[in-house]
Amino acid sequence: MTRGAAALVILLTVVADQAIKAVVVATMALGGSVELLPFLALYHARNDGIAFSMFAGFGDLGLALMAVVVLGFVFWLWWKTPADRRLTHVAFAIIVGGAIGNLIDRVRLGYVVDYVLFHTPVWSFAVFNLADACISVGAVAIVVDEFLLGRREEKGAKADGAKAPDETMPGKPGPGTD
Repeated sequence: MTRGAAALVILLTVVADQAIKAVVVATMALGGSVELLPFLALYHARNDGIAFSMFAGFGDLGLALMAVVVLGFVFWLWWKTPADRRLTHVAFAIIVGGAIGNLIDRVRLGYVVDYVLFHTPVWSFAVFNLADACISVGAVAIVVDEFLLGRREEKGAKADGAKAPDETMPGKPGPGTD
């Protein structure tokens, strides 16, 4: 993924996240709910912590600093990722976009606007937003790429290596020798 493509994915993620949050805040009262499907609702909520309201007691500055440190670590991991791992590069771009979207809320508002609620009559999942979904989907994509697709590539490389002549054995000429 080129830097320009990565920047575009990040920008689109942040813009979509912030636009949806702006519509929710402008059109729904805090705690207001709109049923979309029998198991899905828009529900305007505030999250004073991070995922699932963890670390809510850290305060705005503490959570913002934690987000910046985590973003720095994600950028470092991304930079260390080989160029041929396309899925991982896309995943890092949407993770960064989601993290920036939530960081904007945290710095600007002191909390994160959440609005997606999956539920049944007897159970409900934590309320979340597009940025949270991007972070989660990106993390799953990295795991899939690393543990499933990466393993397949390793097996393919080993199989290809077994078919090639052993270039390390003494007395056997290597490729390009006469």
